[in-house]
Amino acid sequence: MTKISDIMSRNVAYLRQSDTVQAAAQLMANRNIGALPICDGQRLIGVITDRDIAVRCAAQNLPAAEFRAMDAMTGHLQWCFSDESVEDAKKKMEAAQIRRLPIVDRDYQLVGMLSLGDLAIREGDAQHTLAEISKPPASPMH
Repeated sequence: MTKISDIMSRNVAYLRQSDTVQAAAQLMANRNIGALPICDGQRLIGVITDRDIAVRCAAQNLPAAEFRAMDAMTGHLQWCFSDESVEDAKKKMEAAQIRRLPIVDRDYQLVGMLSLGDLAIREGDAQHTLAEISKPPASPMH
């Protein structure tokens, strides 16, 4: 059984609660990433994605330099413990239809991120997970 800690990305960039959406977008652009954890110290409290910025900030014409990233972040947080199996992480990603998953230790301190890229490079079998993540919802949203 492969543990998440064996394949996750470490030394993850993250935001503080007070950081702005503009800071989030700049960090995403500089790191060429699409999601950033938001932490209180090292404790995970949320995640903001490039889609969150587009939908919750840009589409509503909110000032990115003034709007806090935590106010635009995804409300329902998904995560896994670093000592869980990669299979558990895949199932969680599939069920929530997410491509990136924050990883915490047993004190809920951010220790890494697991992405589809990590699964593809290190596990070589991200195809099924991507297919499950990409399925449209059972009922269309209006």
